[in-house]
Amino acid sequence: MPRKFSGYLLEGLSIHGVADKGRSVGRSAEGIVVFVEGAVPGDVADVWIYKKRKDFMEGRLERLRQPSPHRVAPFCRHFSVCGGCKWQHLAYAAQLAHKEQAVVDAFERIAKVPVNTFLPILAAPQTTHYRNKLEFAFSNKRWLLAEERAEGAAQRPLPALGFHRAGAFDKVVDIHECWLQAEPSNRIRNAAREVALEQGLDFYDVRRQQGLLRNLMLRLTTTGEVLALFSFGQDDGQAIRRYLEAFLARVGEAVSTVVYCINLKANDSVLDLPMIVYTGKGFVVEELGDLRFKIGPKSFFQTNSAQAKRLYDEVLDFACLTGEERVLDLYTGTGSIALYLARRCKEVVGIEEVPEAVADAEENRRLNGIANARFYAGDVKDLLTPEFIERHGRPDVVVVDPPRAGMHERAVRFLLHLGPVRIVYVSCNPATQARDIQLLSERYAVARVRAVDMFPHTHHVESVALLERRPQGGA
Repeated sequence: MPRKFSGYLLEGLSIHGVADKGRSVGRSAEGIVVFVEGAVPGDVADVWIYKKRKDFMEGRLERLRQPSPHRVAPFCRHFSVCGGCKWQHLAYAAQLAHKEQAVVDAFERIAKVPVNTFLPILAAPQTTHYRNKLEFAFSNKRWLLAEERAEGAAQRPLPALGFHRAGAFDKVVDIHECWLQAEPSNRIRNAAREVALEQGLDFYDVRRQQGLLRNLMLRLTTTGEVLALFSFGQDDGQAIRRYLEAFLARVGEAVSTVVYCINLKANDSVLDLPMIVYTGKGFVVEELGDLRFKIGPKSFFQTNSAQAKRLYDEVLDFACLTGEERVLDLYTGTGSIALYLARRCKEVVGIEEVPEAVADAEENRRLNGIANARFYAGDVKDLLTPEFIERHGRPDVVVVDPPRAGMHERAVRFLLHLGPVRIVYVSCNPATQARDIQLLSERYAVARVRAVDMFPHTHHVESVALLERRPQGGA
């Protein structure tokens, strides 16, 4: 039986770049790649190696010998424990540089096609308090800090309301101040915890799948409205009403509407559950430019409202609309991009797999009085057929914004056959975007690419690419 790897200290490792999942990367004296948690490019550090393979190793920063000039002090007291904002210790300018390079690398190493112009990355106007939606978990097993474990705190159950700890599905980091969402988010979440503790209510136990308080989702809008969605693990109407009344008395007018659901399932998803409006109208209204969007507890919407508008402005610019174009918007979600373009084109048709999202798109189309947009529910690879195009007309411009996995090859091949004048490809995963564009390069040239930072202090980056049909491709 092979011996279990017990780990060892790798001294004086120079960190030269970033890798996936927000980790940094260095190379050992033997030339083996080392992925490191907690380091930033430019650091020289001693690293504890906890996983070793033939071609790579994984480790965590044990001791900093020489700090990087790009290293800064994290501003959140939960940093390194929560695991959400992994790049708080990296200066924002350096974050942008690495994200921009990640997009360039994807096109050079995966797409392997020439790009006429790489535009500078679009920095976020706000690097804190930028998320309009956050989801928190109630748990009867709080993640303990090292000093708490040493003091024996694990001997008693400790409730928490916050984020799940990575690698420990049944434990939650108790969050008191989160910098991702603006006030009154912290005030509301802390009030929800305080009332629960005062009433002696059960926080959810994931392993046993029991407990009254399970999840809390908060959605804030730029219009000042706040939606709170509670998920309860028991159908105890009396306890729920008592709790919500005390919660509302504590938060006052800070919450516009409270909705709740009863989730007795093994998973936390609430999309398939009926929603009960406890107070208020059951939804909030967000604004992007001159458009208004009705957002309910199940709605899909860009989580960074301010940067979403700038992203959509970029898509609008890349699309080069004159008012006469037919636009096809694939993976349209709630139709936010389609509706943003609708007033600048002749007609826009959106396709989205999730029926609830299509219902939201139709609702927002009516809310904004837009008559030249239509939405259809179905898988893009199945719905995008010659018959569909014959029924709706051949598009001049196609916008695609697929999930992280990218487009199905069948959909890519159909676009090549369809041959619109321009394709604007929006992606949250430059690697799969580059893979798809490599296929599309058979008929399209890449005119412009711009990285967009939607989520500061994380490794995630959005990428927008403009593809133009080559003249010899025909109409």
